[in-house]
Amino acid sequence: MFTVCALYHFTRFDDPAAIRGPLLALCEREKICGSLLLAREGVNGTIAGSAAGIDAVLAHIRALPGCADLEWKLSTASERPFARMKVRLKKEIVTMGQPDVDPLAAVGHYVEPAEWNQLIRSPDVAVIDTRNDYEVAIGTFEGAVDPQTVSFREFPAWWEENKDRFHNKRIAMFCTGGIRCEKSTNFLMGQGIEDVYHLKGGILKYLEEVPAEDSAWQGECFVFDRRVSVGHGLTEGPHILCHACRRPILPEDRARPEYEEGVSCHLCIDETTEADKARFRERQKQIALAKARGEKHLTELDD
Repeated sequence: MFTVCALYHFTRFDDPAAIRGPLLALCEREKICGSLLLAREGVNGTIAGSAAGIDAVLAHIRALPGCADLEWKLSTASERPFARMKVRLKKEIVTMGQPDVDPLAAVGHYVEPAEWNQLIRSPDVAVIDTRNDYEVAIGTFEGAVDPQTVSFREFPAWWEENKDRFHNKRIAMFCTGGIRCEKSTNFLMGQGIEDVYHLKGGILKYLEEVPAEDSAWQGECFVFDRRVSVGHGLTEGPHILCHACRRPILPEDRARPEYEEGVSCHLCIDETTEADKARFRERQKQIALAKARGEKHLTELDD
């Protein structure tokens, strides 16, 4: 059993590159897998390994400048959820592409999971899901608005086009772990919206703390590892990943005529050319050959 840890923290790192080496070395020493992003604005990522190894990495990160108040969420996975460990340097730890957005300056009002249902069921509240379209497709909160964005970078443009829909409304936003809402609430405040709220700890914290019988959540929550989705109690969900388009599908979707492993599913069959599909088939062939030799293909190492 693997302990999975999702974490993020906004702080000022003067030299993220200097932090990267020791952090990666510790993760490798503790046999941790996953991905961590470092930028001048902080740290973000999901890692997995033994409980003791995760504790060691968390202690290291909390000792970094401004990270003493780091928060994280733990869950479990029955199989290794990542192929390897990556620590990457980025311009942003979650990409919004808005240079004036600064969560360290101000964010919306945090709402605890136990208080979330009451807020989102208020008639003067508009609930907005800030995640990507493929995430929303497998689960969201009842009554939530789906911006149908392909990436978080599209959210500011969507807001500009749709802001009149939310006149005289309080805005409640949510995402997987909370990090996207740190930026989206600051963005809305910069647009002059005063009554902005967001779910503290994100969907993952809500699913961990709120019993299924009291829940306003519908479906499963997409996660960026090999579990693909989780449900209440953060138990592993039923979804698998289409390795052609990287979208979540259900096991029974493999019986559909559009499905070909690593080549297409019913969601992406019409999105790629025959030349693309031929290239994907060759990739699957090489993956199968590597597996027969007891090796991992390069594409699997990048999962």
